Amino acid sequence: MNNPVDMDSPAALLAEARTRTDNILEEWAVRLADRVPGAGGQGLAYALVGPGKRIRPALVMAGYRSVGGMDDGIAVVAAAVETVHTYSLVHDDLPCMDDDDLRRGRPTTHVAFDVPVATRVGFWLVPVAAQMLVEGATRLGLDADGLGRIARELFQASGIEGMVGGQWLDLVAEQQDLGLGELRNIHRGKTGALIRASCVIGGLAAGATPAQVEALAAYGEDIGLAFQVADDVLDTTATSDQLGKTAGRDEALRKSTYVQLMGVREARLEADRLARSAVTHLVAGGVPAEALAGLAEYIVRRES
Repeated sequence: MNNPVDMDSPAALLAEARTRTDNILEEWAVRLADRVPGAGGQGLAYALVGPGKRIRPALVMAGYRSVGGMDDGIAVVAAAVETVHTYSLVHDDLPCMDDDDLRRGRPTTHVAFDVPVATRVGFWLVPVAAQMLVEGATRLGLDADGLGRIARELFQASGIEGMVGGQWLDLVAEQQDLGLGELRNIHRGKTGALIRASCVIGGLAAGATPAQVEALAAYGEDIGLAFQVADDVLDTTATSDQLGKTAGRDEALRKSTYVQLMGVREARLEADRLARSAVTHLVAGGVPAEALAGLAEYIVRRES
């Protein structure tokens, strides 16, 4: 077992999360390209090895360590969470959804292959994530009950009560003028649910107490909204090169955004407020906040 990085350093934690997650995803990409014939296997490998910030794996690892977890096997669990996130991106980019050609600085999966391949790849990534999760839980020595609680958290967050439901509401709301409450409701599912789950899964994997899990969940809920507010600001203020995806898509699709409702300055202040609120939940719940507070600040200050 390696010594953990300095938990006070979000840069170090993110770098570690990227390195470990990328290595695991590359191993699985090779495995799947051999196992699944033709364009399907190639598409799975392409989607899995796409570059990313790996914020969700970093949150899993920080949540795990914040309540005393020390095993490197948590990186496999974190990679399973990132795989679910990747599935959502593959499907979000399809022509029937957000219809985007650029993701993470390269052609989206349906552009690199075609729509049928990308559709299948998105669906296939869900059981891949489940297999990955079992492998990670085994490495951590979790029993069936421990694995079950983590799996419920992950797949509930990615389903109709979370990501899928939020995406549905987001599509229905295009070209409509939403209020702030309606917008938050969409993004608690579409963006926030998996971010919240990342924090909770880290805690569950380390055997967190109910109070600690509740604190991590409350932190994750606030930081999930903060992430989306910051994303809306970046969609307005950053370039496609900076973002690695097409800038200005929200306006092109006539989506309601925090910037549209609040303006850039107030949206930035709202992201800061949510980040501060997130950290207060950790303090109140007795969860050491250094690493997670650093990630909260990164999420609202990032430039891509």
